[in-house]
Amino acid sequence: MNRLGLEIRHLSKTDPVMKRLIRQMGPFTLTPRSKRSPFESLARAIAYQQLHEKAAESILHRFVALFPTKRFPQPDDLLAMNEQAIRGAGFSQAKVAALRDLAAKTLDGTVPTGAIVRKLEDEAIIERLIAVRGVGRWTVEMLLIFQLGRPDVLPVDDFGVRNGFRIAYGKRSMPKPNEVLRYGERWKPYRTAAAWYLWRAADRAKETGC
Repeated sequence: MNRLGLEIRHLSKTDPVMKRLIRQMGPFTLTPRSKRSPFESLARAIAYQQLHEKAAESILHRFVALFPTKRFPQPDDLLAMNEQAIRGAGFSQAKVAALRDLAAKTLDGTVPTGAIVRKLEDEAIIERLIAVRGVGRWTVEMLLIFQLGRPDVLPVDDFGVRNGFRIAYGKRSMPKPNEVLRYGERWKPYRTAAAWYLWRAADRAKETGC
């Protein structure tokens, strides 16, 4: 049985609520963007911080347009670009500082290459990358899930995950991160799939107005 099948089987066996979610939402279809470098993944994550998806996408589109010969700028391209031009794309001063620090720490090796990062354990990656200005645990967890496809990541500080947990498990109030973390022990070693289903539960509630 492949890993996808093992994820669904384990979650369904250990948690009746997850079993119901899986039946409602269908197959687990997360496809990591494995070709992106850690630098690009983190730069995109910085853009998304505290913004709605459409706003972040617009900013990223204008940012990439500053480098017309590149699919996505490299660290040295970013450092050479005028700060005001980056601000003009829509980034706040704090995010410009974070992007420049990300570029510098990529060049000095603090942020590893894609080849190196794939060999590191999850916690080792988190420890290295939170050294970048403006990058916290949540941002690195998004990289672990959406770039590296790590199977056992539970981003309990994510609003969507906690809101999905509240909805799926019939909680009256928003659960604390530690509550989700403790409950999620039963989902190991496939907590990424569990998080994905909680996101889907939150999205469905938003669509239906529940």
